[in-house]
Amino acid sequence: MSELLTRLQNESKDKAIYRQALDHALAYLDSLKDRPAFPTAPALDALQSLDERLPEGPCNTSDILRLLHEIGAPAAVAQGGGRYFGFVNGGVIPAALAARLLADVWDQNAALRIMSPIAAKLEAICETWLLDLLDLPKGSAAGFVSGTSTATLCGLLAGRNAILSRQGWDVAERGLFGAPPIRLVMSEAVHGSVFKALGILGIGQAQIEVVAADDQGRFDARQLPQLDETTLLILQAGNVNSGAFDDFAGICAAAQQAKSWVHVDGAFGLWARACQATARLTTGIELADSWSVDAHKTLNSPYDCGVVFCKDRLTLAGALQASGSYLHFSEARDGMLYTPEMSRRARGIELWALLKALGRAGVDELVAQLCARARQFADELARRKFRILNDVVFNQVLVACERPELTRETLRAIQASGECWCGGSEWRGEPVIRISVCSWATTEADLRRSVAAFVAARSGALSMI
Repeated sequence: MSELLTRLQNESKDKAIYRQALDHALAYLDSLKDRPAFPTAPALDALQSLDERLPEGPCNTSDILRLLHEIGAPAAVAQGGGRYFGFVNGGVIPAALAARLLADVWDQNAALRIMSPIAAKLEAICETWLLDLLDLPKGSAAGFVSGTSTATLCGLLAGRNAILSRQGWDVAERGLFGAPPIRLVMSEAVHGSVFKALGILGIGQAQIEVVAADDQGRFDARQLPQLDETTLLILQAGNVNSGAFDDFAGICAAAQQAKSWVHVDGAFGLWARACQATARLTTGIELADSWSVDAHKTLNSPYDCGVVFCKDRLTLAGALQASGSYLHFSEARDGMLYTPEMSRRARGIELWALLKALGRAGVDELVAQLCARARQFADELARRKFRILNDVVFNQVLVACERPELTRETLRAIQASGECWCGGSEWRGEPVIRISVCSWATTEADLRRSVAAFVAARSGALSMI
């Protein structure tokens, strides 16, 4: 036996490196509350020490883990620490993180039931639970993918194929060359991932009809064009800047009458439907045909964990079909039927653990807490003469100072402080500071500390301008 194989067997047997990795992981968790929200300049500079040529031979595993802990951990973004408000990045619920660690050790391939009966079973349970929790049509299919970008791609793919099928065109048999035209109707405020998905699907600019958004970033229902059965309509549950929700009841009713396909991008906002205080924002959303959502945002699962839902199970499976004599399908759930990937990690395990740990009441409380923290953040900043530019209906807050240059400099100072971290965006022609309250770990004390960082950053920026 080679020296390398002997070493691997010994590492697997004595478990020391796994204990070391767990010790480093727990040390990181213990330090989260005190870590800067974003890595310091010295921590980022230290990353250069990782630049090297590929080693010619094996390296000591313990040394590798120590390097990750000493150089990697300080350069990690503390998005689970309670003061990170960037990019709608959620925290992580402890039960889900623990299940993720266990599932990673199991190292399951969730493509087919025969590859992992436990993964298939828990995906099936999650599908049932999520449809119930989100009050979506019974019998809808759920595909567990990496995130909303992929989930949106799957929903639009199913819609495209369904629309062409109604016109007598079988994409699987005939491809897209020469296919009948499709209309794509969407708001000017859609997320950038939608354009990426459309490009992959071969839907060009000439096929897209862009509708104006209102002052909150909602699809302006007054501008809705005449729809028909060749139309693929995209709506949004949670504008990426303002958090606003489209008028699903009115628009979806018109789409149903016209036999159009409706996809709802609900990356973080679809979870509003699982909370009594915010469910009204999603009235009528059940009338759509497909939906996409991230569990790693509002629900606080580990990354990466997205879900595509499709009312027509056979259409989704047909759009993502795969075949091969070596594939052994079962009478139970085979996850690859509802996802683009064949081989993929069993992310349904941690999602099941999260849903079981929280239950319906816990999900309700989590969503309500995030929204309450966002409103508190907005109120505290408004009292300190910051401008709040959106109606805070969910977990997003748009903040500006008196002048654009002051807003930009204040944002730079906030990001450099390490006290909290927010992203920048542009809203109705002016720069804004974009706050996304997404972590269960964010406390009132975290908000007070973050508000103080805003005030100090603005004060410092004023002295520089």
